[in-house]
Amino acid sequence: MIITLLMVGLVLTGGFAWFSEEKKAGSAKLIALLSLLFFSVCFITFVMAASTEFAQLQQLTKVTWIAVFNIHYQLALDHLSIMLLLLTFLLSIIAVLISWREITYRRGFYYFNLLLTVAGIIGVFTAVDMFLFFFFWEVMLLPMTALIAIWGHENRRFAAIKFFIFTQVSSLLMLIAIILMAYLHLQQTGSLSFSYQDWLKLELPQELASYLMLGFFIAFAVKLPSFPVHSWLPDAHTQAPTAGSVLLAGVLLKTGAYGLIRFVIVLFPQASQEFAPIAAILALISILYGAKMAFAQSDFKRLVAYSSISHMGFVMLALFSFNVNAFHGAVITLVAHGLSSAALFAFAGMLYARIHSRDLAKMGGFWQSAPVMGGFGLAFCAAAFGLPGMANFVGEFFSLIGAFQRFPVITILAALGIIGSAIYGVVLFQSSFHGAVKQQFIDLSIRERIIATSLLAFLLIIGVFPNVILQFTFNGGG
Repeated sequence: MIITLLMVGLVLTGGFAWFSEEKKAGSAKLIALLSLLFFSVCFITFVMAASTEFAQLQQLTKVTWIAVFNIHYQLALDHLSIMLLLLTFLLSIIAVLISWREITYRRGFYYFNLLLTVAGIIGVFTAVDMFLFFFFWEVMLLPMTALIAIWGHENRRFAAIKFFIFTQVSSLLMLIAIILMAYLHLQQTGSLSFSYQDWLKLELPQELASYLMLGFFIAFAVKLPSFPVHSWLPDAHTQAPTAGSVLLAGVLLKTGAYGLIRFVIVLFPQASQEFAPIAAILALISILYGAKMAFAQSDFKRLVAYSSISHMGFVMLALFSFNVNAFHGAVITLVAHGLSSAALFAFAGMLYARIHSRDLAKMGGFWQSAPVMGGFGLAFCAAAFGLPGMANFVGEFFSLIGAFQRFPVITILAALGIIGSAIYGVVLFQSSFHGAVKQQFIDLSIRERIIATSLLAFLLIIGVFPNVILQFTFNGGG
């Protein structure tokens, strides 16, 4: 019941923030922040106080929703979903803090859409009725499209439409696969079922399983994103408001990886094994292509966006290596990339607020007037290219060790992507904080220091003590 209360609470407080902004300017952001803090504490308290062991999926709620089709409002939690929900709450709070001064018009509606996006993400990470999962998948899409289209930058409408079309078309393929799976359950048992647990008991013809697996795989590969269905990402990231970029990179991309783990690999194990070489090649292309394109960018946000394609390629390579170490690396990389990419997009927003440009050619010498920002910027660039001691290093190290056992040649080539990330990371930092002084501005405010410090602290903690994630996620087979 706690998950339902969280989602309903976020929608209601979002509506209240929208209404209150019309009565008193500036109230919406405070309501959004306090509600996220409150619901985060509620969720953490629930997890810590629960007597249930979440090593396996534990059903929390099951209520009949559409009886004629045997569709239920069914939610469950395990270690993987708990970890991703904690990441969601953290980055959602960061998103509100980043928006504090950036959003200057239609603020009430903005925070309503932001909180509605978070509610949809929570539903995606907890739904185990597949029709309900698809419902939350769509709920997550619509307000994020609105965030880009209304509060984005100069080409925001094009980016929002492209994001919507890519996600919507791939989602329809997943919907077809969901309906076919329910029909197969009807054929084999005599009753329709959209329940994930019921589907695990199905005996699927191998050829049909391959096609069904592709329906899910394409939808999640688009969201990950993976080459060749990645082109929506640089435009969406570049044009989105800063908080939109943080949620996109930090959480929405992780829903694609979550779908691969929870549904593709588990529901279709044999088909996934047969598809693994193709997935590994796509992952390799994503890694190298993303790194090459990141190096070629002059736009701060676009560079970080292409780097996300490269880093998420490591996740796909690790997942389809079917190796314990690789799987550990994939999950740590999910969290690490969520934190480091959110930090870099936050810094892009902070710089844009000061110089009103994302062009690296107009940056340079910022360290002289903003040494604190420069220090944090250096740390986050180092985290992104996998400096030992940071969470990203642990994730990519585990991923490559595990993947090497299955795809040695592909893994050796993929390791070149780490070299590429070091190159574009250094270029990004050097272009903005070193060189001739082109502009001077005020260093980080207290609010911005809180954002930077919290993200860096988590990156360091996970980098030095990776068992914080590994034990939480995999204790008992999680």
